[in-house]
Formats: sequence, C-alpha cells, structure tokens
Amino acid sequence: MLITSSKLIGTPILSMQASSSIGNVSELIVDPESLKIVAFIITGPLADKRANVLDVKSIREYSSFGMVIDSIDELVQKEDILKISDIIDLNFNLIDLKVESKKGSKLGHVSDFTVTSEDFTLQQIIVRRPLFKSFTDSELTIPRKEIVEVTDYKIIVKDEEKTIRKKAENEDFIPNFVNPFRKTEQVHAPARTKTPADTDTE
Repeated sequence: MLITSSKLIGTPILSMQASSSIGNVSELIVDPESLKIVAFIITGPLADKRANVLDVKSIREYSSFGMVIDSIDELVQKEDILKISDIIDLNFNLIDLKVESKKGSKLGHVSDFTVTSEDFTLQQIIVRRPLFKSFTDSELTIPRKEIVEVTDYKIIVKDEEKTIRKKAENEDFIPNFVNPFRKTEQVHAPARTKTPADTDTE
C-alpha cells in the first residue's frame, strides 16, 4: 500500500504491551542515499524527550489505526543506532527541495512523496509546479525510477517530456459511461398512437 508522507505525520504509535497509544509521529527521518524512511521521531505524553526515535524495523504492522510496536521500549535515543544518528545529523528533508530535469528545466518543488507501507521506501515524489506552469499542471507525480540524483538542495530527474506523469494519471480511472437508464429510453420508442385510418382498417 502506498502512503503519502503528509499522512504519516501524526500517525499514532500503538503499544501491544500497553494496549494504547504512546505518542504520534512528528518527523520522518529519510536516508538520502536509499530514499527510504529509516526512523520516526515520536512525541507524546509517554514518549521520553531523549528516547523518542523509532526505528522502522521495530514496527510490527501499519494500519489505518496507526503503527503497532511491541512496547515503549522500542523507542531509543538517536545515539543508540549509529546509522540513524548520522542520518538525523544530516538534517535532510525532501519537502521543498527543488526538482529539475537533466536538461536544466525547473519543474517545481517537492510538496509530498509516497512510500510503501511494508518497508517505507520512497516510490514517487509529488512536485508543486512553478506559478508560470501551474495553469496547465498544478502538480506532477514523478516515479522513483526517474530520479537521477539527490543533493541537499535539489532532485534531478530524467528528461521532462518523456518521463513525467501527471498526478491525475496515477489516480483510479473512472470510465465515462452512458447512463443505462437513459440508454433504455432511447432504445424503446414511445407507443404509436392510433389514427382514424388505422381504425378503419381494423
């Protein structure tokens, strides 16, 4: 299942041991090399101010109700996991990064992105178009495979004309069908009214 990053913010963290929520997601920690969410920063009354990092490996299940973990002990300090600590120190954030094509065309800025609910790997970036291009396409959805390079300041993707898909093209298709009741009315002609001539021939 695909989830937008904006939907992940505020997601409840549910402890199986406590049978209740221990906090909510306040920040996503994204590895710029793998383009994968590796951890979440958790805030809430039961989340310690220091031990507030949740490794995605500790998540047993993601559902519409929240993320399920074994217990509050799954929350750690960032220093406890060296790789996650290094990524947090990078202060990397996909949101608002500039997006350009290899040819240098300015496509806009990242407004959101989608990840899989299984391993939180990035699948698409959603790009807010510049004002002068927003009259035709207000947003673009760019698949992960089209991303060429990621830096601290921008994301570079392949040629704009050949690879970019509009967000609408990724939405569920709704067919433009003819109303079957209206069609029935067209097929069945109204009953023919008898004329005096018809009466004479009977």
